[in-house]
This record gives sequence, structure tokens and C-alpha cells, in this order.
Amino acid sequence: MTNRLGASTSPYLRQHADNPVHWREWSEEALAEAAERDVPILLSIGYAACHWCHVMAHESFENAAIAAQMNEGFVCIKVDREERPDLDAIYMNATVAMTGQGGWPMTCFLTPAGVPFYCGTYYPPEPRNGQASFPQLLDAIGDTWRERRGEVDRVSEQVAGHLRQASSGLPDGAPPSSDDLAAAVATLVADEDPSGGFGRAPKFPPSATVEALLRHHERTGDPAAYGVAVRCAEAMARGGIYDQLGGGFARYAVDADWVVPHFEKMLYDNALLLRFYAHLGRRTGSSLALRVAEETADFLVRDLGIDGAFASSLDADTEVEGHGVEGATYVWTPAELVEVLGEDDGDWAADVFAVTERGTFEQPGERSDGESGGASTLQLRGEPDPARLADVRRKLFAARLTRPQPARDDKIVTVWNGLAITALAEAGRVDAAAACARYLLEKHWDGTVLRRSSLGGEVGEALGMLEDYAALVTGLLALRQRAGDEAWADAATAILDAAIDRFADPEAAGGWYDAPSDGEALLTRPRDPADGATPSGASLMAEALTYAEALLGERYASLAAATRARSGELIRRVPRGAGHHLAVAEQAAAGLQIAVADGAGAAALAAEARRLAPGGAVVIAGPKDSHPLLEGRGPVDGRAAAYVCRGTVCSLPVTDGETLATELSA
Repeated sequence: MTNRLGASTSPYLRQHADNPVHWREWSEEALAEAAERDVPILLSIGYAACHWCHVMAHESFENAAIAAQMNEGFVCIKVDREERPDLDAIYMNATVAMTGQGGWPMTCFLTPAGVPFYCGTYYPPEPRNGQASFPQLLDAIGDTWRERRGEVDRVSEQVAGHLRQASSGLPDGAPPSSDDLAAAVATLVADEDPSGGFGRAPKFPPSATVEALLRHHERTGDPAAYGVAVRCAEAMARGGIYDQLGGGFARYAVDADWVVPHFEKMLYDNALLLRFYAHLGRRTGSSLALRVAEETADFLVRDLGIDGAFASSLDADTEVEGHGVEGATYVWTPAELVEVLGEDDGDWAADVFAVTERGTFEQPGERSDGESGGASTLQLRGEPDPARLADVRRKLFAARLTRPQPARDDKIVTVWNGLAITALAEAGRVDAAAACARYLLEKHWDGTVLRRSSLGGEVGEALGMLEDYAALVTGLLALRQRAGDEAWADAATAILDAAIDRFADPEAAGGWYDAPSDGEALLTRPRDPADGATPSGASLMAEALTYAEALLGERYASLAAATRARSGELIRRVPRGAGHHLAVAEQAAAGLQIAVADGAGAAALAAEARRLAPGGAVVIAGPKDSHPLLEGRGPVDGRAAAYVCRGTVCSLPVTDGETLATELSA
């Protein structure tokens, strides 16, 4: 009986390899062990950048007495939610059903068949604020298992029924009409928070939703949608949630004003936000949006880049003197600014970055280092002198590099890297996008099956989910548009066809499962069409098929339409849970395609087409007849020509950027 996590391809699991808990990875063998010992399974799900996961690990899983209690009464299984989103989805649904809320670390107690009968999240090592301690919970669960097995069976049967019902997917319904899209946008506009974005604390970046609002504005001219998107973009870019020195966004803000972040930085957030800010910057010329896009791309390459692909996250905590301290790398006091910059620039920086004596992050009496002054996150006030700002930021960033740095989860996850490929390609970082695509095609795709993740070049056993296939297809098609290499389209076709075979619901046109048909048989086959912090697999597949219809051929058209139609009820009922669905619906409603035929000035005209193109537009450049969008379309009098099509209606060719801009704004 030993801990068996040391050889895992998940850094999160490896973090627990030295625990005295006899952790196992999820496997048939682990479930069989529980049946043989006639004990429950203790399932703990988390991820490497999770602050409270680290807290519970330090308090309980590293405690020899608590570990002995766990080992004696349970088979203990540890799961990385980023590596096994199928397991996370099933047991998160159970946790929410039982407790009304979810989160990580997730703590579930299962029968040996994998059916949950008690679920929760974080538990302290001793009773706290009315909450039972983790050892008390372990005792209670053990007693119930031994003495009241009938109660366990009754609850597990109820939960299993709920989970099966929850995986039924979206109902048939009418596809979203133009009126539906306008009504959804009006609902979102009415839900805007005065501080920018939606909802109160904690506040997550609504990446897909603001992208949808921007696309709606570009299709209809709706100023209200534009205003919500721009105000949210500016509030986040000026807030503490954005790293004002190194670029990139934290996962969420703990307050409603975007001031105090939960400091973990996730690849998926930054890929989605890079795409949005690049879109906003190129369409509006906003210097703030353009700078944030550039710096976020720099952050991805500099801080998350690994072997051409991108690591999953940076931790929320920084280890200081053996203990994890949240924000230690990032927060400043006025005295620290003066120490680095001198008095004049230090005082100026304190004003520009809203660094106060009292502190915006830790106030006197709360400082983890025992100092008397307060510590502040960095915000950006006003429009300071750009040259002075750049110099101050450079010096502060260099000084920050001398501090302890947060740990990085080097696991390479297919879906998030697919999102990064799309964002980087659309932001003009084609070389970085191509390097990432090459890594995934070489390591994660064997020509038949796509794998979920890898670590140190070693590919894990977990199969790719629907979101992995779909996001990679869209990324490859973004590269096809930017780089012009047909090999990207060929790879996208093969992966898309494999996804259709493995994930399509054979009984519901346009319906999709999140887990593959040839994957492990679990309690249910999960599927959740709603968009959350990341787009759902269903909305990512709708996007992949919408691009494929234009770029790979009409054979995908009916499936693309059926998939978009499935989102209709979600868009009509809960637009806040359908941000990416709404963005794809706006893309389809616009139906914008721009084909640039080679000729004199082709590079400049193609660049202008890409700059002017709204989000979701398809832009292809190449010789006459080199692509279906260029069939029969060539240069005009030797000059490169752009052909603008909306759906099946195309304009006459234009040969200069000014006329192209007029055509696109019509």
C-alpha cells in the first residue's frame, strides 16, 4: 500500500506524490481495490494552480494522522481536473446537486462502482466557523458506510439518476433568429455591472461574451453592445486583474472592481482574452487594446512557452520561506517603488498604479510578512506619459524577476493550446501559432486519435475530449487563413472527421457528447453545452464546423447548421451561459468571407483585409482557383483584388484598402 502518483503525467498529481496518503490515479484497478476491501472511494479533484487545493493538501494530506485515517478507511484517488475533464464534469454535477455550489478542491465519497453518495469541497483539519473538520467527516462517512449501507444505496441511486438526466443534452428547438440574437444582446446589456463586465464579486473575465457583443455591433451597428464590450475591456485592462508589468490576466478578481485578483494565471483565459483584445484593437485602433494584446501574447510566449507549445498555468501562490503566499510576486508598497525607481519616479508610479500606504491587497495588520504598511496590486490610472510609463514598467519588471516566482504547471493541454493557436494567429503571431500546432500534431495526434495532454514530451493516456478536437480544428483553420499552407487544412479535416465519428449524437442531429464513444465507460457519458470560464465542447464544435463549411467544403454545411440550431434555446433562455454560442451565431449571421486574389500589391491588400475583418470573418489569400473561395476569381488588370461575400452574395472586386473598407462597412 503506497502512494502511486510519482510517475503521473500531471504536475498536480506529482505535487501529491510525497503525501503519506496512499493516492491512486483513477483506474479500474483502484475501483476494484475498493470493492475487494469493501470500503468507499475518497475522490479528490483539483488542479495545480488552485490555491485552496494547496491549502487542503498542506493541512490534511501532509498530516500523517489524517493520512492514516484516509488510508485505513478508504481507497484514495486523486484526479487532475485539467487532465480528466470528463470525471470532473460528472462529480462536479453531483457536488452542485448535493450542496448547491461547487469548487476545487472537490471532495467526493463514492461507492466502489464510482457512484457518489456524499460530496463537498474544501474541509479544514479542525472544526472552523461551524464547519466540521475533515477527520470528523471521515469518521462520519466511515460509520455511515459500515452501519447504514441502505442509506448510502438510496442516496447513490438518486444521484445516479440525476446525473443521467443532466447528461441528456440540449432539446430540439428552432435555430436562433436575428431577433433572438438581438434579444440576447439586450439582456446582456441590461445585466452590465457599473464596474464593467457582469455580476458582482468574484468576477471572472467574460471573454466569449464580450467577443459576441463586439461581433454583434459589427454586424448590426448596435452602440449599446459596443459600449458594454469596450467598458469591460478597459476596466479589466486598467485593473489589478491585468499584470501591469508582465502582461497577461489572472483568473478572476475577488472584488467587483477588478482590483484584487486571485493571482493564478491560466492559459485558457489569456488565449481567449488575447483574441478579444486583438480583435478590439485592430478594429478600433485603441492603443490600450493593442498594447494589452501585444503584452498578453508576449506573456504567453515568455512565461508559458515550452517546446513550442504552452504550459497550463502559473500558480496563485509563491513559495516564500517554505510557505505558499498568494500575491507575493506581484504586490508593491510605496517604499518598494521608491527603492527601485528613486523618489521622483517612485512617487509618480505610486500615483499611476494606485499604490497606497494603506494598501489595496493587504492592509496594515494583514501583511503576511509582518510589515506595518499596506501592499497594493498595480492598477493603471489615466493616460500617463507613454515613454515614462514604459521605462518605469521595465525597471519594476526587472526588479520583480528577482523575487520568488510562482510555480508553473508544465502540462500541455490540447484544447487550451488550440485556443492559443487561434488567438496568436489572429493577432499576427503566426510563427508562434505554427510552432504550437506542430507540437500538437506531432505529440498529441497520431493520425487517428487525439490525446488530451502531455508533460515533458510524454503523452498521457487520457483521450482528447470534444473540446480538444474542436479547438484544435479552429486553430489549424486560423493558421490556414494566415499562413496559406494547405497542410493545415488537411490536418484540420482529418481531426474534424475523427471528432464527428467519436462525439456526434447518432440520435440527435447537431448534438454532441463531451467524451468519446470509444472512451472509458463512466457513470454517465458527460455533455454540458453551456459555456463557462471556457467555451463548451458543443460551442467550440459549432465554431469549428462554421469555419469548416467555408474553408473545407460544403459537406460540413448541414452539420454546422444543425449544431448551431441546438444552441437556440440556450441563447434565448440564458445568454450569460451561452457567450461562445452567441459569438458563433453572430459569425454565421454575418457570413462574411473575404478572398484576396494574387496580383500586384497582394500582401498589402491581404494585410488590410485582415485588419478590417470583423471577428469570425474568413479571410483567404492566394492565386486564382487555389481555393474554392478563389474559384474563378483573379486579379484585376494585374492588381490584387479582394472579393467580399456575405453568405452567397458577393461584391464586385476591389483593389485598394479604402474601397475595401467602404465595402465592409456597407
